Amino acid sequence: MVTTGKIFIVKEEINLETIALKLKDFRTEENIEFEDRELKLIKEITDIKMVEGALQGTNLQDRVIDIYRRGEKIPTIQTLEAPFIFSEHKGTILLSILEKKLQANSIANQLSKILFITTGHIVEARINPEMMKNFHEQNFEDTKVVFFDAVDIPNVNKLSLYGSSLADTALYNDYCSHGKVWYVVVKPKGYGFIVGVTRDGVVTIFSRVEKDDFINYVTNEIYPLILKSKEMS
Repeated sequence: MVTTGKIFIVKEEINLETIALKLKDFRTEENIEFEDRELKLIKEITDIKMVEGALQGTNLQDRVIDIYRRGEKIPTIQTLEAPFIFSEHKGTILLSILEKKLQANSIANQLSKILFITTGHIVEARINPEMMKNFHEQNFEDTKVVFFDAVDIPNVNKLSLYGSSLADTALYNDYCSHGKVWYVVVKPKGYGFIVGVTRDGVVTIFSRVEKDDFINYVTNEIYPLILKSKEMS
């Protein structure tokens, strides 16, 4: 089972207590006509609580999906559950949403609207290309995949390398001279799983892990990269 999350930065000055107050008991309902039925879609935030200095909660959002039964298409409501965590590090509030990229983006925009009325106040976290390169090179022995973007070779948009001992190849050094490390898949030292990280803050653990394990890894290994990158920008 794959566990995926995406990390964001809260741009505005706000504290965790205020965030908790604004998110607590948030709920909206929308009645929609779907074919010959009226369906009620609910968005709500539940389980708001402080855990070890971080604010945790769950975003629940209904959507309509089709179920096929004996050749008939039956619309039904599916509820998507996405845990999220706000935490403060070095004066910056970071947000992790345990969901795939597009859905995490949508939830981040929704949280921005709840907290600040409009979108744009919760933004993507970015990791500096040089920091990504350093992250990869700290895990040379267990790197599985490296993707490069911003390639300066005409008609080539991206480059990729697969396999172990990538650091020892002349091709890796050549690719570094032509592009920037965008995505790496490594087995990080001290952890028993394989993880993929992109420069825009998407973290994928290719193993079955608990939410706390995911947050522990992100907090200890990825947040420092983001905060250092923020200082460099």
